[in-house]
Amino acid sequence: MLEIKQKPHLHASWIDPNAKEIVRTLQKEGFTSYLVGGCVRDLLAGLHPKDYDIATSAEPNQVKRKVWGSYVIGRRFRLVLVKRGTIQYEVATFRREAKAEEMQELEEQRQEEESAAPVSGENFFGTPEQDALRRDFTVNAMFYDPIKDELIDYAHGLEDIQAQTIRMIGDPNLRIQEDPVRSLRAIRLSHKLSFRIEDTFREAIQANAKELLRAVLPRRREEYLKFLRLKDPIPAFMELYDLGLMEIILPSLMPVFNDPEKLEIFLTYISRLKQICYDFSKPDELYLGLILAYTRAMSGDPQFETLLNKLMRDELMMFKAEQAAVLAAIDFAPALENLDSYRRKGHRRQQAFLRHESFAFGLRVARMDYLVSAETLLFWQQQSGIY
Repeated sequence: MLEIKQKPHLHASWIDPNAKEIVRTLQKEGFTSYLVGGCVRDLLAGLHPKDYDIATSAEPNQVKRKVWGSYVIGRRFRLVLVKRGTIQYEVATFRREAKAEEMQELEEQRQEEESAAPVSGENFFGTPEQDALRRDFTVNAMFYDPIKDELIDYAHGLEDIQAQTIRMIGDPNLRIQEDPVRSLRAIRLSHKLSFRIEDTFREAIQANAKELLRAVLPRRREEYLKFLRLKDPIPAFMELYDLGLMEIILPSLMPVFNDPEKLEIFLTYISRLKQICYDFSKPDELYLGLILAYTRAMSGDPQFETLLNKLMRDELMMFKAEQAAVLAAIDFAPALENLDSYRRKGHRRQQAFLRHESFAFGLRVARMDYLVSAETLLFWQQQSGIY
């Protein structure tokens, strides 16, 4: 496939200086090295990248020797993490698809070692082009050289950035069957960037909806959390419903989305997620907003308790501690309505109430649920120091 090199229209001044320094160090040692993936995509789309990944011809142990603060991780997919202060940068060697005979050899080796680990072809190193074309979407397959200010684009991702389109590299049906989570990633990315999903890709997502049941629950959990971190999660959840994915992977949400009144309540709460979620990096805060929305939408439904437990445990993969914290906060919130009860307590009991493990989350629930007036909310904030 044709390699395109050109001056990209991106915000070069936004590039993290540590990422640029790592690329420069590897290039000085004679290794081909680029920024790659989401950071390049976001820079071209006019967004500040949250993290920076680097792809290089250097193998993991070579990176470790040449770049200070680095260490090799992973077995299935060996890569290098480089620490700069509190931030980590991923440095991966260019990969290629494993050949059939290579995979067979790996399988024989696994059997000889009596290993239960699945065979993986992730550690076969290749060229930049091979690495680009094994990635998922064209917009994620671009390399950027921050030293020479060059874009290397084997999959025509720049065209799709300009056309605001999410397109799969290769046959969408086969690529989804290889990794069904790509369907969720495409939906999330399209709403993050305000891009459309290319038509044949969108059809493949619908046609392969049941493939998502093969994806392990922890990976689906991570995607749901990323959905909730979107600037506006509502259109992404609506698309899950419209494309037929929700009934496969989040069936407990279907009674909400099939009922206009319940849906209106649910979406109203989701639209106010920032009132209850102060730190979007914390799953328990994100899930607090989602479960509160579900609880209020499903109020009075005879199947509520059964579906709620199924949603939390089997579909969202909420940990037991997360479930307990969320449900306790929802139960605790009504106690914040009664200031007289609090004032009648002695000082020690008041302090115990303010230090209750559910107080902080419960205060957020009370605020989002309009259980307390602005005056009462200010009172609790002043008493607890929690704002």
